[in-house]
Amino acid sequence: MAKPFFRLQKFLRRTQFLLFFLTAAYLMTGSLLLLQRARVALPHPQGPRAASPLQTLPVAAVALGVGLLDSRALRDARVSPELLLGVDVLRNPLARARPGPRWLRSRNSELRQLRRRWFHHFMTDPPGPPAMVLEAPPRPATRSRGTYVGCFSDNGQERTLKGAVFYDLRKMTVSHCQDACAERSYVYAGLEAGAECYCGNRLPAMSVRPEECNLECKGEKGSVCGAVGRLSVYRVDELQLGSRKREWRTATYRGCFRLPENVTHAFADSLAQANVTVETCSGFCSQKEFPLAVLRGWKCYCAYPTPQFSLRDAMDSSLCDQDPEVQRLEDYCEVYQTPVQDTRCTDRRFLPNKSKVFVALSSFPGAGNTWARHLIEHATGFYTGSYYFDGTLYNKGFKGEKDHWRSRRTICVKTHESGRREIEMFDSAILLIRNPYRSLVAEFNRKCAGHLGYAADRNWKSKEWPDFVNSYSSWWSSHVLDWLKYGKRLLVVHYEELRRSLVPTLRQMVAFLNVSVSEERLLCVENNKEGSFRRRGRRPHDPEPFTPEMKDLINGYIRTVDKALRDHNWTGLPREYVPR
Repeated sequence: MAKPFFRLQKFLRRTQFLLFFLTAAYLMTGSLLLLQRARVALPHPQGPRAASPLQTLPVAAVALGVGLLDSRALRDARVSPELLLGVDVLRNPLARARPGPRWLRSRNSELRQLRRRWFHHFMTDPPGPPAMVLEAPPRPATRSRGTYVGCFSDNGQERTLKGAVFYDLRKMTVSHCQDACAERSYVYAGLEAGAECYCGNRLPAMSVRPEECNLECKGEKGSVCGAVGRLSVYRVDELQLGSRKREWRTATYRGCFRLPENVTHAFADSLAQANVTVETCSGFCSQKEFPLAVLRGWKCYCAYPTPQFSLRDAMDSSLCDQDPEVQRLEDYCEVYQTPVQDTRCTDRRFLPNKSKVFVALSSFPGAGNTWARHLIEHATGFYTGSYYFDGTLYNKGFKGEKDHWRSRRTICVKTHESGRREIEMFDSAILLIRNPYRSLVAEFNRKCAGHLGYAADRNWKSKEWPDFVNSYSSWWSSHVLDWLKYGKRLLVVHYEELRRSLVPTLRQMVAFLNVSVSEERLLCVENNKEGSFRRRGRRPHDPEPFTPEMKDLINGYIRTVDKALRDHNWTGLPREYVPR
């Protein structure tokens, strides 16, 4: 009799514990749902020992991170709570050590951080509401210093302002656009769709009704920033007083070149006057919206890079270093880059129809993926997508960042993923490989100082740097090996080769993407090759960051990857990958 009674007592105790656990889980889930529906953002601790970003996210954001919800669903009040109840609340990854090698744990943690970076950004610094349509007629921004000209129609194929283009999809203001255009010696600054800035030197004769420019600037309440297909245009003459002093320095010397056979056909405009200077020629061509100023004796020509004048075969500078009167009789000319941007390749859009081939642009972090995306977008005219969401890239014009990575509306999709399941989702891939020494330094700079900064001395001298090398160097190797093993159709591109021989390598990449591109467009890309995400300024002077032990480790991975490439009938790694 005692034995059955003991079993019954044990069963009741277990049932009591189970009911207590289920009740606690139910209350926690309900609290998270209430926080989400109230749009309350949990605080995110700062510092190197901060908890995982996922701890600060409500359940809906976690659902976004694992791909269960589209990002736009968070803004939809009709999202069913039942859909969110099935999502597990992820635990703090620091609470318990996970099995497996340390480099694998570090790599997976980094990938999760890349996937969910935007969701924490969304909750801690939520974007502003959609651009507000202003009912009152537009007026010049009160804080702008330029003169308001009017509202103009703007066509995506034939731009009204054909100079430089800038984006800031969260903080665009009239003054920011005016200053950016004035620094490049443009006369007009135009704002469109609340977040886009266009510069130019000439306007069409006819404007449209003022009330058609009725969208508020993303970063400045009460100021008008055009509308869809409409430009709010300001004249920025008074802002150019300071910029003209810098005009000589912004005219960059490109080299000495042989004149093309047909000068009249190759050069679209010209200026002939006594004592013509580089500053005069650059200013003249800037006003005409040409990116190149060509000097030959006392004559100035304005041009675009063309197949007949591609600027690839530079001559000895001494051939152009002569008296202008003598130079006039020679077949050589000096070429300068004006402050004007070559806009023949800046128009971009989403694919008109969904792509039948799902293409990845795969690389190890720090291998130049963002730069390659810039080149591909300008060469093809189509946006690239991303497996992750980087708000910084989106705000600067990579509009494919916000598109779902499986939408197939982009020409290719950025990814740092490896592993069979992640690779086999794609029909083909461009595999971008960079020297691991350079990649590790670039990614460490990004982790410590963002896209455009450099890590401080204390970062390099701390334990963080050797731990990073030990974790990430093996990831560099495994990333390439996995794509070689599981990739269905690959094009292997070396970052260094893309730098050395941009147009031929880019031509191969565009052909792989099955897009037809004119030679003029490729030359335009070459003229705008740097993009907006190159680290600028002086690189901090640091001693060699790699110890002999680090070099032995990395060199072993280099040899492994080199052998794997050759085994798969690809050219091996460039010799400069191993330090001499």
